[in-house]
Amino acid sequence: MKPHEEIKAKIVRQWLAKAQEDVEAAEALMSENHPLYHPSCFHSQQAAEKFIKAYLTWHQIEFPKIHVFGELLDLVAIKNGELAEALSPVTSLNPYGVEVRYPGDAPEPTRDQAESALALARDVRDAIIKELPSDLQGSPR
Repeated sequence: MKPHEEIKAKIVRQWLAKAQEDVEAAEALMSENHPLYHPSCFHSQQAAEKFIKAYLTWHQIEFPKIHVFGELLDLVAIKNGELAEALSPVTSLNPYGVEVRYPGDAPEPTRDQAESALALARDVRDAIIKELPSDLQGSPR
């Protein structure tokens, strides 16, 4: 691998590791003993966002510091329209990036919603990992 490719791979691995940590945090927050749905949904949203940003980083597609999946998927579509379309359900996680973290109009997520958010984060992870080179497809950590 060329030095530039090695640096890019290192950064992508860092994105993947951070994303996987968010998946694991979301899973832990769903524990039967004391489930915390708001924080679990937030970490699911963060995981999906970071997996997508790992993909964009690999393809050297610059992205602003945003948390809106529609805009991120528009950037994914630059390289792979089919992947962007397949990931489109992730837009349902948009409210969990900010709105559920603060008191206000957003209702408390239910267990089903938190489980669905976590499933979406895992789906994004699986889809993104398949699109990366094989040496990046192993465990993100």
